[in-house]
Amino acid sequence: MRLVTVVLIILLVLIQYPLWWGHGGWLRVHELEQQLTQQQKQNDDEKLRNERIAGEVQDLQNGTAAVEERARYEMGMVKDSEVFVQFVSPNQTPPATPSGSSNTSTRGQMSAAPVRVVPNPVSRVPEKKHGHTKEAKKAG
Repeated sequence: MRLVTVVLIILLVLIQYPLWWGHGGWLRVHELEQQLTQQQKQNDDEKLRNERIAGEVQDLQNGTAAVEERARYEMGMVKDSEVFVQFVSPNQTPPATPSGSSNTSTRGQMSAAPVRVVPNPVSRVPEKKHGHTKEAKKAG
């Protein structure tokens, strides 16, 4: 009887080993569940990022406000009838300028990166050929 008990305990241990530490064991399932939750969180973050980018693309395609905002803040552009004014806090120390070059201006302190403005940008729309317009037909 003692031999049967030992054999049954050994069989029980042999059955439990793949259940806990085998390829599809409980520990592996727990590890995969953690990876799944991490991947789902990453996917949610990427979906939110994609939605923001899609909204930005839609704004850029459909309206001029987003394009104008980017031109103003990223490229420092201003409209023809506007004047660029920058307010500096009185407590703020002026930015260090390289020695040997002093920027004196009646408009105040110049920034290190000057603003570039294109006064008359070239149109990318191709011009219509002469002779195919209504005015040319009426005149001719």
